[in-house]
Amino acid sequence: MEDPNFEFLRSKFHVSREAFEILKSLSSFKKIKQGEIFVEQGSKSNNIAFLSSGLMRAYLVLESGKEITKNLFTNFSFVGPFSSILKNEVSLLTHEALTDSVLYVINFKGFIEHTKTNIELSNLYNRILEHVFILYEKKYLNHMSLNATERYEILKRQIPNIDHTIPQYQIASYLNITAVQLSRIKKDLQH
Repeated sequence: MEDPNFEFLRSKFHVSREAFEILKSLSSFKKIKQGEIFVEQGSKSNNIAFLSSGLMRAYLVLESGKEITKNLFTNFSFVGPFSSILKNEVSLLTHEALTDSVLYVINFKGFIEHTKTNIELSNLYNRILEHVFILYEKKYLNHMSLNATERYEILKRQIPNIDHTIPQYQIASYLNITAVQLSRIKKDLQH
C-alpha cells in the first residue's frame, strides 16, 4: 500500500518519489498529544510541519487573555509560523494539537537550502505557497461575504465531528463570533 502522505503530495503538488524521499530525509516524525504545543506564541522556531493526521489550531492570546483562533488544520495541512520564520521574528501565534496528532517536522531553512539546488523542491515550494495563499484568500472572502451560520456550515463540512472534538469557544473564536451566538446558530439549525 502506498504511503498516504506521498499520495497526497503527489496528487496535490506533483511530487515525485525521489523528491518525496528527499523530504523524508529532511524531516523527523513526531507524535504530539492533545493539548501539546508545537510552537509557542512569543518564541522563535525554524520548524514547519506537515500534519499527517490529527487536528491542530493556530491562535493568538491577547493581553486581555482572550484567545483568537486564526486557523484550524486538518490532515495533510502545513503547520507552522511561516511569517515569523520568513521575517526572523518571534511567532505571533501558538500552534496547538487539538487531538493526538502525527507530524513530519522539517527545518524550514534547511528545506530552503535544498530548493536552491533542486528544481523539483523549488517548484514544490512555489506550489505550496500558491496553495496556502489560495486557502487564506478563500477564508478571508468567506469571512467577508458569508454570515456566521454559513461559515459554521462550511466548517462542519470540512470537519464533520468538530462539535464533539474541540470546545465550543474555540469554534466560536475561529468563526469570529461569541459562544452564545454559536449556541443560537446550532439551535436554529436543529429546527
